[in-house]
Amino acid sequence: MKRADAGETVVFVDDDPSIREALLALMESIGMPALAYGSVQAFLDAPPIDTPHCLVLDVRLPGRSGLDLQAELARKDLAPPIIFLTGHADVPMTVRAMKAGAIEFLVKPFRDQDLIDAIHEGIERDRQQRSEHGALHSLRERYESLTPRAREVMQHVVQGLLNKQIAGIMDVSEITVKVHRGQVMRKMGARSVADLVRMADQLGIGPTQG
Repeated sequence: MKRADAGETVVFVDDDPSIREALLALMESIGMPALAYGSVQAFLDAPPIDTPHCLVLDVRLPGRSGLDLQAELARKDLAPPIIFLTGHADVPMTVRAMKAGAIEFLVKPFRDQDLIDAIHEGIERDRQQRSEHGALHSLRERYESLTPRAREVMQHVVQGLLNKQIAGIMDVSEITVKVHRGQVMRKMGARSVADLVRMADQLGIGPTQG
């Protein structure tokens, strides 16, 4: 059985103490660190988790529901993957949850292995999401380190323009364009124009953006 890696965590939000205890015991049996809360507010009041994790939410909770929490987290950066648990098979509710990005919707009573598999999938998704987020953050920092003129040159380069054409547009010498172009390639860590185009696409830099 796959065991947890360092830093992985699963978080349960369920208002039934006996279910929380059972879920925590199940996670302990597979070596998965876990936290449990009795309400959405209790979860939101707790310190944020900065390592790969997923949420296992009861749909019907006192106060704000699991679906309410899903909607709130979706508005934030790096929302964790969510698995829903419910005691009632409600098709419209299931559709709403899955459309909003839930990775699984399990009806109680469910098989332990089904939950364990969904948790491992959720944590792996969060790990990948965090990796991609970190890479994009680094890319943005490199782009921010460019001078305004270098950003303008980069914008023209990724559109496929030649140095001579860029020089004409910017009303500078071709040598100046070459210097800025070299700085762009070096600071962005691009090994080719195709690489730079891919970076620009990730940054959302279009024909009218800088």
